[in-house]
Amino acid sequence: MHRKPDGGWDKSRLPSRHVTEGPSRAPHRSYYYAMGLGSREIAQPFVGVASCWNEAAPCNTALMRQAHAVSQGVKAAGGTPREFCTITVTDGIAMGHEGMRSSLVSREVIADSVELTIRGHSYDALVGVAGCDKSLPGMMMAMLRLNVPSVFLYGGSILPGCWKGRDVTVQDVFEGVGQHSAGNMTDEELTDLEQHACPGEGACGGQYTANTMACVSEAIGLALPLSSALPAPYESRDAYAVASGEAVMRLIERNIRPRDICTRKAFENAAVVIAATGGSTNGGLHLPAMAHECGIEFTLRDFAEICDRTPYIADLKPGGRFVAKEMGEAGGVPMLLKTLLEGGYLHGDCLTVTGKTLAENLADVTWRADQEVIRPVSSPLSPTGGVKGLWGTLAPDGAIVKVAGLSHLRHRGPARVFDGEEACFEAVERGEYKEGDVLVIRYEGPRGGPGMREMLSTTAAIYGQGMGDKVALITDGRFSGATRGLCIGHVGPEAAVGGPIALVKDGDIIAIDAEAGTLDLEVDPIELEHRAHHFEPRETQYGSGAIWKFAQMVGPAHLGAVTHPGFAGEKHVYADI
Repeated sequence: MHRKPDGGWDKSRLPSRHVTEGPSRAPHRSYYYAMGLGSREIAQPFVGVASCWNEAAPCNTALMRQAHAVSQGVKAAGGTPREFCTITVTDGIAMGHEGMRSSLVSREVIADSVELTIRGHSYDALVGVAGCDKSLPGMMMAMLRLNVPSVFLYGGSILPGCWKGRDVTVQDVFEGVGQHSAGNMTDEELTDLEQHACPGEGACGGQYTANTMACVSEAIGLALPLSSALPAPYESRDAYAVASGEAVMRLIERNIRPRDICTRKAFENAAVVIAATGGSTNGGLHLPAMAHECGIEFTLRDFAEICDRTPYIADLKPGGRFVAKEMGEAGGVPMLLKTLLEGGYLHGDCLTVTGKTLAENLADVTWRADQEVIRPVSSPLSPTGGVKGLWGTLAPDGAIVKVAGLSHLRHRGPARVFDGEEACFEAVERGEYKEGDVLVIRYEGPRGGPGMREMLSTTAAIYGQGMGDKVALITDGRFSGATRGLCIGHVGPEAAVGGPIALVKDGDIIAIDAEAGTLDLEVDPIELEHRAHHFEPRETQYGSGAIWKFAQMVGPAHLGAVTHPGFAGEKHVYADI
């Protein structure tokens, strides 16, 4: 407890004592007076309110409004909010060109910059407001690294667009590019579609990476129940922001921290929710990275094993019919969690930011039969999860594929090899591939890209050309959560370190079985050994700067593509300074 008998705050064990207490901190306090604080506010706990607001994309433009609402909640509960912003790189804008190399790097920069701001100014707690893909895990990684009382708040999804009488998302626009290149969509139609697909503020509306990780934030216990349900433009969601500010003050008082909440069981719950919603394959990258921050071993294989025993029950795009707004209207993550808990798929005894357990949070949630988005576990869309891990001679360290909504789960065919996405996209645009091919895009891994780019432009173009179920695509890079089709990412070891994917030649036969979880290169081992002997890694164009630094430090994808030792190297926890 950090309360005094008179109801005031005891800062003797809070980090902000280093900047607010005693005569030696008079210079520090003078800065706070300069910003309009009084002695009472300076004596209260300092709460960092971090948002990823920017004008890069609609995912982030509603975040400042919600951060201000968080501050209201902090103030109402007796705390002193300190707002600050960090970056985001928005994948919808970065996709399909060199800018995508910055995307995964931004996850690390977000975590690092939040850490540095909290450390540098000795804040006592953190509320993080995030909207676009990498900003969600980046913010939660910072919470687990710092281990100060923390609450996560998703900024909300975009409303669906309407085009020719049907709901559309940005996925339809990417696929429209493929339809256009195949001669099935006119210039005018593509222009009309792009002008109607994204009607306002909010992150991409399907169960892509942002909404996947928003579901994770509730399932893992770092976000208030139902806080990710309402779309970003709805100002009624600001009530969740106020409540998040109030909640973090209760966590300070009770000294409940992220590592008390994010246990091994909580990570298992998060993986269950990704599988049950047909969520983004990027969940298999971000959960290991988050676990790395707090000393929990949770790898791609752990993630895949949970997916294998979890029913796929949420009928969400891209494999299904509905968008995030409709899931929210159907009861949101609490409704999903309730049926999974009753089915025996979740650990109900995990602590959450409400101060209650997951099961206690769900006690009053009742099943709604009037909605079609979330199925009961007794009637799943498929008996196993929407994401599958694969291992084999082409992927000794593993790979991952989204199988939600797929009927094309096995494929055996000749390799068509491309060094980098651009070469593959150009071939697809020209129609220079054929039914049965396995398109191999390599040197797109964390180190070899550098930056592990997503491939939505290419995969969407293939689907737009009507070839989505006629070819397969594998890469040591990543796929967008909006990708559909037999598209296998995170192949490891990556090409840059001499993994088998570096040794593939045009015409080699590759066998994929997404039911059995295998990915094999049908080449004689002696021939592969000969190729490996002559292997020379491809040099990237990045010899300096942030992307070069990332490439020097980054680890393999199956461990989260992390860039520092994490808990294993920790000498002290910030919250205990």
